[in-house]
Amino acid sequence: MTHHSHRVLATLPVLSCLWFPIFAPAQTYPSKPIRVFVTVPAGGAADVVARMAGPKMADALGQPLLIENSAGQFGTIAATRVAHSAADGHTLMFTTPSSQILAHFTIKEVPYTIADHTPVTAAVETVSALVVHPSMPARNVREFVDYAKRNPGKVNYGAGAAGSVFHLMMESFMAATDTSLFHVPYKGVIDAVNATVSGDVQTTMSSISNIRTHVASGKLRALGVLEGKRFGPMGDIPTIGESVPGFEKPQSWFGLFGPANLPPTITQRLYVEMSAALKSPDIRPRLEAAGMDVIANTPEEFSAQIRRGFITYGAVAKRAGLKPQ
Repeated sequence: MTHHSHRVLATLPVLSCLWFPIFAPAQTYPSKPIRVFVTVPAGGAADVVARMAGPKMADALGQPLLIENSAGQFGTIAATRVAHSAADGHTLMFTTPSSQILAHFTIKEVPYTIADHTPVTAAVETVSALVVHPSMPARNVREFVDYAKRNPGKVNYGAGAAGSVFHLMMESFMAATDTSLFHVPYKGVIDAVNATVSGDVQTTMSSISNIRTHVASGKLRALGVLEGKRFGPMGDIPTIGESVPGFEKPQSWFGLFGPANLPPTITQRLYVEMSAALKSPDIRPRLEAAGMDVIANTPEEFSAQIRRGFITYGAVAKRAGLKPQ
């Protein structure tokens, strides 16, 4: 045996040690419970989705999913924790565009960038609607726009803080209809809905899941659905686009993320299991009934969707004169 071949053989064990960890995660993942930070309060629509899909994913993965609510500051508290977690798939986040897109237009120093998280899948897109207090004379979107134009600045709407999803959706609506409505900021979406029910404000935009019972009981009147198509279970409510050409709803997904550099095997495994859970016959109908469209797109599709979101929300934020605080 030559001196050279001895050297080659001597390096082999080292190489095999280097190769092994690259393949290890797929076999050993998950090796302990998975923590999932949800960036909305308990009972919020995204929380409901996470808790619906969680047990099914846990069964498939063989480890429990520990869901923890970490709301506030546009979801940046949870997003920062996950960004600083080990990229082993045992710390994840279920969030909205607030932490991944909007925070970058509303908060001066966000402690992470778009590159600090690995997108896994956009689970669902929430179906949303424009609703008014029943005392409002408007019976449909066209009448609402006419009323707002006759009373500039006198129509108050409830939404989260400046730069929140529904604040920017209302800004998109005002831009498309050439109206001026007055923003009354609330802590969150549920508070804005309750303020509309009580008549403290005249109107709000919200996910169907948050307003459906109020619409059914007559405490709120739904004028239009924000999506491009009508919502099956409430098919009598037209889309806003039917009477406002050019109105396009900015995206409002709920999505699963890991830290940056999540191994592709783990990213793929989480995508497959979440997708299967969402599409299962006992979950999908419940989500759709609650006003949520299952997307379950691939990590690559989700990444592209987030990049598009930056462009659309960026334009709306600029038009709204939003300055990072």
